Amino acid sequence: MPKRTRFTTWRPLATAATAALMATLLTPAAAEAVPRESRPVHSYENAIREAVWVDTGLDGDRDGKADRVAVDIVRPREPARQGRKVPVIMDASPYYSCCGRGNESQKKTYDANGDVNQMPLYYDNYFVPRGYAFVGVDLAGTNRSDGCVDVGGRSDIQSAKAVVDWLNGRAKAYTTRTGTTRAKAAWSNGRTGMIGKSWDGTIANGVAATGVEGLKTIVPISAISSWYDYYFQQGAPLYDSGPEWLSDYVNSPDARAKCAAVQRKLVDGAPRTGDWTPLWTERDYVRAARKVKASVFLVHGTQDLNVRMKHVGQWWNALAKNGVERKIWLSRTGHVDPFDFRRASWVKTLHRWFDHELMGYDNGIDREPMADIERAPDQWTTSRTWPPSGTRAATLRPDRGTQAGVGSLGLHRGHGNETFTDDPALSETDWAAQIDKPTPEKAGFVTRPLSRDLRLSGSSEVTVTATPSTPSAHLSAVLVDIGPATIRDYADRGEGITTLTDRTCWGASTAGDSSCFKETKAKTADVGYTIVSRGWADLGNHASDLTGAPLTPGKRYTITLDLAATDHVVPEGHRLALIVAGTDKGLIDPPADKPRLTVDLSRTSARVPFVGGATAFARATTGAATAIPDATLLDGVREPRTAHRVPEGSQ
Repeated sequence: MPKRTRFTTWRPLATAATAALMATLLTPAAAEAVPRESRPVHSYENAIREAVWVDTGLDGDRDGKADRVAVDIVRPREPARQGRKVPVIMDASPYYSCCGRGNESQKKTYDANGDVNQMPLYYDNYFVPRGYAFVGVDLAGTNRSDGCVDVGGRSDIQSAKAVVDWLNGRAKAYTTRTGTTRAKAAWSNGRTGMIGKSWDGTIANGVAATGVEGLKTIVPISAISSWYDYYFQQGAPLYDSGPEWLSDYVNSPDARAKCAAVQRKLVDGAPRTGDWTPLWTERDYVRAARKVKASVFLVHGTQDLNVRMKHVGQWWNALAKNGVERKIWLSRTGHVDPFDFRRASWVKTLHRWFDHELMGYDNGIDREPMADIERAPDQWTTSRTWPPSGTRAATLRPDRGTQAGVGSLGLHRGHGNETFTDDPALSETDWAAQIDKPTPEKAGFVTRPLSRDLRLSGSSEVTVTATPSTPSAHLSAVLVDIGPATIRDYADRGEGITTLTDRTCWGASTAGDSSCFKETKAKTADVGYTIVSRGWADLGNHASDLTGAPLTPGKRYTITLDLAATDHVVPEGHRLALIVAGTDKGLIDPPADKPRLTVDLSRTSARVPFVGGATAFARATTGAATAIPDATLLDGVREPRTAHRVPEGSQ
């Protein structure tokens, strides 16, 4: 990992000069009075609420006019009266009217003048009194905007980028959707931070990848980094639909009537073969990480089966390679906002982050640990860097055991073969529950019980050499912590949280926009195993991640599966398992055939990042002998849900 650089603390020139003079002339106690935190000194009730329509320069709906996107603004009145400019927090979303935002599915509401009355979520309630403007952008094709949703493509990204340009004086906006009266952002100092969960956070990633001037920080929560990896992994289809379904899901009625051409492009550009096409290149923000100038505060659930952790690993590594300043929170939830799993700490940390990045306050957040990681429900730890220094990949080797399909996992090369037959009716939970039993649909390999804790941190990969019996085959590789634990029940409807009836308030309220939201608590499950990381591939993509080809039955192929990033401690007394199988029900679609696969163990391995590397693994697996439990059916969470998944912010 590149060496972490310090933040460059920003202050307006006059503020910096004043601070320097005060430090010289005043006593140390007085010098310490320089602000370190923005305070709620402005009236939220009297805040300016207005709407403008920003010209994107595109004509996605082909009506002969440039598309305008609706921008709803809530900003403090007092700085405007004094001629002071303020920074902006922005959430660009497709969900403000169709589906709602947050755990309570809030939508925008408007007054008689068409100005926003209720702005979803708490960002405006909390930050506007503290001297920020909040901006809620309707993506093109949604709510009050022109154009068409193109699911992470040029239109989606330009919807928000154009607003950043307007806030910095580089784009045009109008006071109405069709009028000619111009609107200027004379009240903005141009310093913008983007935030949002899921699709909203994805837009923040995409805008940052353009390198647009004025975007100083992004806070992507459960966000996509490459849209191909939302629908496929190495050729294996993850859903039974493509981006055209998602576009239709959020398009406004007006857009649905005008956007047939865009829908057709989404269908034609995203074939269900899983082959990479130019459509996916346009929607791959990882490849453009070199352009990112904004700092990144990333939040994700390690058990998110909607926007999966692969998006975290590849984005994080690309940002690190390009020297981008980063911070990360990793929870044990599924697709859940930190406001709903660690509320008080989250609001405090987000406040300090925006104060540092947008207000320029030297509040020390840049000198704190890079990562916060949830180890067990509501139990958090920190890491100075992530992955931690001293993390190195160890190559683990599967080997045959005394029973077919129940083998060992260690550092020495294995021998012989294992076979299994793809059963699309079974999932990772079925395989893990019977890890110590020979079953026909999986091959499992387990370490001896650990003599000390063993920490995995980062992204793994599993190389499999297999001979299929059919022209098509899908593969799954899963790392599992075998041992009793209490975990967040990420497979439950709330994905690790339970929503309560009591409310807590975060900022100021008005009659039309309350800052009070329902509390939550952890939804837990007692289990006998925990899924640590997963990866999938179409064996037909053995020669290339970009394209697949039919297999020759009876011929041996080698493919390397990328497993999702994670950070997990396998406790002393537990075992670490590797499972190799076919279709993972609910998480990938089955192949056309029902193959039997023979795995060559001498050419199969897993590279797993451990803190301490292979030495740590060897020490943890060569201590005093511990009895291995009798083979029993282990308890786990329910199998993954198979319904349409949508990258949205509501539960």
